[in-house]
Amino acid sequence: MQSFDLEQLRTLAAVIDAGSLTAAAPRVFLSQSSVSEQMRKLEERAGQSLLTRSKAGVAPTEAGTRLLAYARRILALSDEAFRDLHGETLQGELRLAVTDYFRPGDLTQLLGRLGESYPQVRLNVSILKSDALRAAYAHGDFDVGLAMDIAGASSSSASAQAAKGSLVRRESLAWLGAIGLRVARGESVRLLALPDTCSLHQFTVALLRRRRVPYVLAHVASGVAGLQSALAAGLGVACLNESAVCEGVTRLAPPHGLPALPKVAFQLLPGRRGETAFVTRAREMLATHLV
Repeated sequence: MQSFDLEQLRTLAAVIDAGSLTAAAPRVFLSQSSVSEQMRKLEERAGQSLLTRSKAGVAPTEAGTRLLAYARRILALSDEAFRDLHGETLQGELRLAVTDYFRPGDLTQLLGRLGESYPQVRLNVSILKSDALRAAYAHGDFDVGLAMDIAGASSSSASAQAAKGSLVRRESLAWLGAIGLRVARGESVRLLALPDTCSLHQFTVALLRRRRVPYVLAHVASGVAGLQSALAAGLGVACLNESAVCEGVTRLAPPHGLPALPKVAFQLLPGRRGETAFVTRAREMLATHLV
């Protein structure tokens, strides 16, 4: 009987999600060469190419996209069956708070995968600024929180200092603008940002002032999606994490005269004393999906 190998399907999903064979390797606990071999065998079994390869990484072919949809359903059912037979079914309501900056283009897809993998978990998701998220988490408003820290930036929030958690992902900050936008040295930068309660807004403004870079706050958006739209429309420049790059938006081409930027770290906030076993397991489950 002809069928697909479960682990090869798992590796396919990891490769497409990660964007490269190398980045996928730690997700499936394999070497890069083993990932390559699994993909070779899977393409051989499928009878056609599943990935297009380039210096920028990999992307699914039409056949790869179709197989990926089946793979996600197969893997979700396999995982659910295993948990059920081992008495590990996860069910209940989970109040999840996520920083607005976390992989904006991937968040919907991520939540969809969680829904497929854990159909008996009811997700109540809130998107917040990191400082507000930490404060609400400290007050018990959410079960699990995912916040962002800027490397080297100090926070005035006591809850931010107390609620450091486990690292999920690091990203570089970048100066972003519409494709083709140029920033002339000496001219005031038209800055786009979230409200001044946002820690990244505060960091960006402080950095420009410290480096004596002239700027004007040209547009304030309520969320990252609005900021991306304003960037794509050519309204100005924003300091954002690299995963905010989207259609019509790219890194500013050098030389732009703007200061170098640090990295940011996305962290799952630590468990609280007395939390239920369900919440602890749910946090562990999220950690595996957020990599």
